[in-house]
Amino acid sequence: MRRHWMPVIFLLLGSLQVLLAYPEDDFLVNANRKELTDSPLFEYGDVRKPTPTKGLLYPRDSETREVRSLDGMWQLVRSDPFDPLQGIREKWFIDALRKTGREIISMPVPASYNDITTDNLRDHVGTVWYERTFFVPRSWKAMQRTWLRFSSVHYAAVVWINGRNATSHSIGHLPFESEISGLLSFGGNNRITVMCDNRLSNRTIPQGSVYKVATDDGSVPVQSYTFDFFNYAGIHRSVHLYTTPLLHISDLEVTTQLTNEGLGRIDYRVWLEASKEGLQIQPIHLRVRLRDKDGHVAAQQINKAIYHGTLLVPNATPWWPYLMHSDPGYLYNLQFELFVSSNKKELEALQDTYRLPVGIRCLNWDNDTLLLNGKPLYMRGFGRHEDSDIRGKGLDNALLARDFNLLKWTGANAYRTSHYPYSEESMQFADQHGIMIIDECPAVNIDIFEPQLLENHMSSLEQLIHRDRNHPSVIAWSVANEPRSNKKGALKYFESLVNYVRGIAHGRPLTAAINANSSSCHLAQFLDIVGFNRYNSWYQNSGRTDMIINLLTIEAQSWRDKFGKPVIQFEYGGDTMEGMHSLPAFIWSEEYQVDLFSRHFKAFDELRGRGWFIGEFVWNFADFRTAQTITRVGGNKKGVFTRNRQPKEVAHILRRRYFALAKELDMFGLPEDLTVYISKHIHNEL
Repeated sequence: MRRHWMPVIFLLLGSLQVLLAYPEDDFLVNANRKELTDSPLFEYGDVRKPTPTKGLLYPRDSETREVRSLDGMWQLVRSDPFDPLQGIREKWFIDALRKTGREIISMPVPASYNDITTDNLRDHVGTVWYERTFFVPRSWKAMQRTWLRFSSVHYAAVVWINGRNATSHSIGHLPFESEISGLLSFGGNNRITVMCDNRLSNRTIPQGSVYKVATDDGSVPVQSYTFDFFNYAGIHRSVHLYTTPLLHISDLEVTTQLTNEGLGRIDYRVWLEASKEGLQIQPIHLRVRLRDKDGHVAAQQINKAIYHGTLLVPNATPWWPYLMHSDPGYLYNLQFELFVSSNKKELEALQDTYRLPVGIRCLNWDNDTLLLNGKPLYMRGFGRHEDSDIRGKGLDNALLARDFNLLKWTGANAYRTSHYPYSEESMQFADQHGIMIIDECPAVNIDIFEPQLLENHMSSLEQLIHRDRNHPSVIAWSVANEPRSNKKGALKYFESLVNYVRGIAHGRPLTAAINANSSSCHLAQFLDIVGFNRYNSWYQNSGRTDMIINLLTIEAQSWRDKFGKPVIQFEYGGDTMEGMHSLPAFIWSEEYQVDLFSRHFKAFDELRGRGWFIGEFVWNFADFRTAQTITRVGGNKKGVFTRNRQPKEVAHILRRRYFALAKELDMFGLPEDLTVYISKHIHNEL
């Protein structure tokens, strides 16, 4: 189909040229489009590989660095939905947003903006503008660099400091940063302005389309998408200012191994970056120290003019998942210190220090299983969402702590970051608590396979892997959720995608959550672990919990027979209204959810005995918001917990299941409160 392009607006802002180009048919009603990939001549050989991400270490204070949060109350202005680039043309970034004459809304950061107000900002389509002011101390000006870092803005963002362009980024859920030393007024007031665009197209990750509808008040744009969660938008995670020396440690890469004799091995690589002035600084050596939880040095090394090396750790304490060891989530502290020549009496001076938590573990897989530290894994856990009342997808540390307490209360040892990268803080929690992560990129329900989509898909995975490669909790990368992998165009698309990702996978297997049938899927053949989603007795055979066990075991076996890989069920479940009861069980009741889970448990035990079924994941951990439809009463209700994190009846049943598996597989004792006393005969049997 011929494409009609809207005018392309080039903005020369400082030294950065920002391109804003939207194909008209991506943001208006889509006609019956024929996929380019339906043509047998279509190839992906000319697709540009992503430029490798640099830097983006998580901001940490040290002897040589300072970190300051810009979280708090910002000001927000919404653009006209039919003129989303008005603020660009009128240069709203040049001065305070209040001077635009538009309504100023107080907006917390981090948070989604959708549920904060009482008007229709919830369903706004297009751009909004954020602004706040901040001081930078005079002391930051001398002999150091100042950086601005966003942990996530959904979906696309352009950033200005004091009216001058600082950076831009697309793809939500992932961090981006820029040095802003030359844009700041040190010792004075500074203004940061952010344009945030929530529009999705057929080429974004995830996909969507914008079309016009006629309302009583005239025509308005509407964002449509096929994924089953609300398209929250805004500055979702923390914003930081931080300093580094003129010459500093800009990036780190760590891999670990563990021998049967308990010898740990840490291979590391360090990247340095310097400003123009920093190029005059002469590095002397790099000191690397590994400290255990008590602060004792477990291994150390000094490198001169070499920025990679290996630490050997005798009698290393391994990183183990929760309920697989009495001390799960053990982390060492890996300290990097860069020394340079000094003009003072001392021959050397400390230039930069960065500390990285490290878990020592080894990960291997074959065509039957996934092994951690030589032990076969059986994953039991959840698909989840970053979602809560009022905050939407905004980072909330109290909620994060509650969720991890509930994960451990249920006896879960894993979850999938469905359907996008989760916050860096949640990844750190997973490391600390021994919760294994299937780390998923934002490619949910992708369709209409095209080269530009593939480029964005590759970029989302490259950025995700770069961000999370040093986390011991990450045991697999998920390249997609429920893609239309049965379509003809999917074969070459996913072959190109997986071939690229395998080259940067950093020692993890590749998987995906597939809802196609094993007979028609073009993706599974390229994966290391086959994951599938299936809602027996919900979307298929609704109300019939007597149609689960046979169908599930037959399907899992079909995936195994065709592809010869380990198999996981990533999603199963059914919506349940909290407090709705029915005896006998009736669909949507708590009793029905319990019966549905119980039947799945029986099927899973049958499959576990076959030697290649390696995990069961409930959909979902908690209820969550979706777009408005007649099939969703306030959102998706498949949660084991309510949206405010209180248990439904099935949570107690699932808890007994997961702890029973821990006892069977890893000889862990059952919690005393797992059952309640009924009578001495029944209690003794339990």
